[in-house]
Amino acid sequence: MPLAAPDLDAAYESCRQETATWAKTFYLGTLLLPYEKRRAIWAIYVWCRRTDELMDSAEAQARPVSELADRLDRWEENTRGIFSGQVTSDLDAVMVDTLERFPQSIQPYLDMIEGQRMDLTWTRYATFDDLRLYCYRVAGTVGLMTQGVMGLDAAYTTAPWSDVPNTSDAAVALGIANQLTNILRDVGEDRGRGRIYLPQEDLTRFGYSEEDLLAGRLNDAWRELMAFQLERARAWFARSEAGIRWLSADARWPVWTSLRLYRGILDVIEQLDYDVFQNRAYVGRLGKMLELPRSFVIAQTR
Repeated sequence: MPLAAPDLDAAYESCRQETATWAKTFYLGTLLLPYEKRRAIWAIYVWCRRTDELMDSAEAQARPVSELADRLDRWEENTRGIFSGQVTSDLDAVMVDTLERFPQSIQPYLDMIEGQRMDLTWTRYATFDDLRLYCYRVAGTVGLMTQGVMGLDAAYTTAPWSDVPNTSDAAVALGIANQLTNILRDVGEDRGRGRIYLPQEDLTRFGYSEEDLLAGRLNDAWRELMAFQLERARAWFARSEAGIRWLSADARWPVWTSLRLYRGILDVIEQLDYDVFQNRAYVGRLGKMLELPRSFVIAQTR
């Protein structure tokens, strides 16, 4: 049975608080959305965070692989239940409510769980193609989950002479760009968990060894390697920009804000001279406040 309305409101509020705590830059962008859309995005974010925690929480990292695999199986079963309207928790309730308001496919959710399964056995990525698949599964899927919430500009859906655009490529590209940014920001943290997400082919290309990375060596090879990775991430951000103009008017400003703030992390990495071993790159509060009016102008003109 669905939760009563007051409980449902409380469950959404819990999602809001969790999003505000763990995804500050993302949360700022959601506040620019209309009420129903922002609540749906908070619910989806928390579902994604719960999925990620099955593998990446401190508690999970101490568990054997077989137990983590079982957790993912149970989570997949629970997710299939949500899509059939089954409610066993507050998060289930807000997800069922979100899916009723903004219908969508289950496939991106199943793909994200597959991304977590990759983390069971993959600690290295030989090529960028391998990494791109991982980035799609754990982050590109978020774009597919949220595009239906964002909605399309009425000009594309009501005018008989207009073709309804497919925003999926741009949505996936933004997710991949965000995940590549996460990887570059978190290199130091990930090595402590025995994970190297930078493609092995790129390490070889720039003459920077795995031993160098694990030791946190800052040298010219590292800077050239990181400069290459940053440009790749920026190219994915640029690819995502093409689809923002198709979004509904009330979604363009939030999406532009989130995109530009997250891309700003790449600029901070450069300002740190690529030292992500001793520093965590982030956009400060002033930078976030200054970005709001800039993104508003861009949302009106592009």
